[in-house]
Amino acid sequence: QVRLVESGGGLVQPGGSLRLSCTASGFTFSSYVMSWYRQPPGKEREFVATRAGAGLYTNYADSVKGRFAISRDNARNTVYLQMNSLKPEDTAVYYCSAARAWGKQDYWGQGTQVTVSS
Repeated sequence: QVRLVESGGGLVQPGGSLRLSCTASGFTFSSYVMSWYRQPPGKEREFVATRAGAGLYTNYADSVKGRFAISRDNARNTVYLQMNSLKPEDTAVYYCSAARAWGKQDYWGQGTQVTVSS
């Protein structure tokens, strides 16, 4: 069955860094657009970053531009989110998603908690 599994979350101090990973199975990973979303406590899920299956196209939310970087390794069916200069407002559950076409997400992972606090 289709599965997306996030890992790498945890507790980090403001200004620190984390790298999230999302490993996919059950579909042709290289054919899908991969994205990261996040959901702070009590708030709606929001877009973070996208990486197309081919080429170098990426897109980022304004709130993370210059601090976060999305990348993918199609041979390992894995997408990453490198998070630098973390702020308390980055605290959220981070979700990996996959889309066959731009727009509606077809698959979602279970999420991994990121907490930024001193």
